[in-house]
Amino acid sequence: MIALNETASGVSFSVRVQPGAKRNAILGEFGEALKIALTAPPVDGRANEACVEFLAGLLDIPQSAVTIVSGHNSRSKIVRVAGLSTSTLRQRLEQ
Repeated sequence: MIALNETASGVSFSVRVQPGAKRNAILGEFGEALKIALTAPPVDGRANEACVEFLAGLLDIPQSAVTIVSGHNSRSKIVRVAGLSTSTLRQRLEQ
């Protein structure tokens, strides 16, 4: 199960990104991180943009509510989601 950390600014969790995939999808868990496949290449921040877009669409929230907190140049990232509780976020990820 992925670890969710709720703070005043939102819920943070780890993401492991696989750029250059055939389709955007959740692949499961990678340790305590959510593993995501993205079609975007890891060039010029395109995979980061695709990650934010994908998570916002998946969670049914605006893109402005999803922020990459750390790991901009890495496959392992910390993502913060504003406006959702831990329980709501977990339910939406499990759908």
